[in-house]
Amino acid sequence: MVARVRLLQARTLPHGWLDALRQVSLFAAAYLGYRLARGLVEGRATAAFQHARELISIERSLHFFVEPSVQAWASGSHLVMVMASWLYVNAQISVTIGALLYLYLRHNRSFYFVRNMFMIAMAIALVGYIVFPTAPPRFMPEWGFIDSVSDLTGVHVSHTSASMTALFNPYAAVPSMHVASALMIGWSLARLARRRVVRVLWLLYPLLMAFVIVATANHFIFDALLGALTAGASAYGASWLARARPGVWRFSAMPSAMPSAVPAAPLEASG
Repeated sequence: MVARVRLLQARTLPHGWLDALRQVSLFAAAYLGYRLARGLVEGRATAAFQHARELISIERSLHFFVEPSVQAWASGSHLVMVMASWLYVNAQISVTIGALLYLYLRHNRSFYFVRNMFMIAMAIALVGYIVFPTAPPRFMPEWGFIDSVSDLTGVHVSHTSASMTALFNPYAAVPSMHVASALMIGWSLARLARRRVVRVLWLLYPLLMAFVIVATANHFIFDALLGALTAGASAYGASWLARARPGVWRFSAMPSAMPSAVPAAPLEASG
């Protein structure tokens, strides 16, 4: 009976409960860092709105301030706006957590590379949120933006709502972690996918999220571009870290083998 329990654990948790708790703790620490950044930007609404106006000025000078037109086009279809709004609220958490769990349980050889990417990306994002707090377009109706998330989902994330800012940083726009996360997850799962259609869908996922954040007026295109750069820099950083522990931290497209017996997993197999 004990052997069966150990075998079930080995099949479910590749490196046991201790390693699983370690990974959860790392992401929990990153969340605490986010909460700290939220506290540091409270009371900086003036700077956040000024930064947003500066981004609009930059985009207009470069002739790609198209966010109002994108939202106006999307608003022509109630279904498109509802789907975009619900994707913005739910996909960042549900898809990302689901993908990370899938990687940990089914492609554990690649999980640690992706985890390192996320740790680096979140560190970069925290610096951006503290140094350059930026109000999202939905807070600027004078430019024609509407808050579709509040209007269509009932989720009210306002810079004037203390209850919501306790959970969300209303000025965490630069860089867009929706785009960064979608790229890190989409790239990883596309490389691991065996079917071409699945691979294509995961490659399209970042483009979908880029459309969602602009159509819902939660980010400027500039935010999305910086989110993509954040993902790229994080992948480079994770590759650099992989050189230190290639047996653990490098990305491997080889499927993780399911153990046929209770393994004596070496300590260096996790990290």
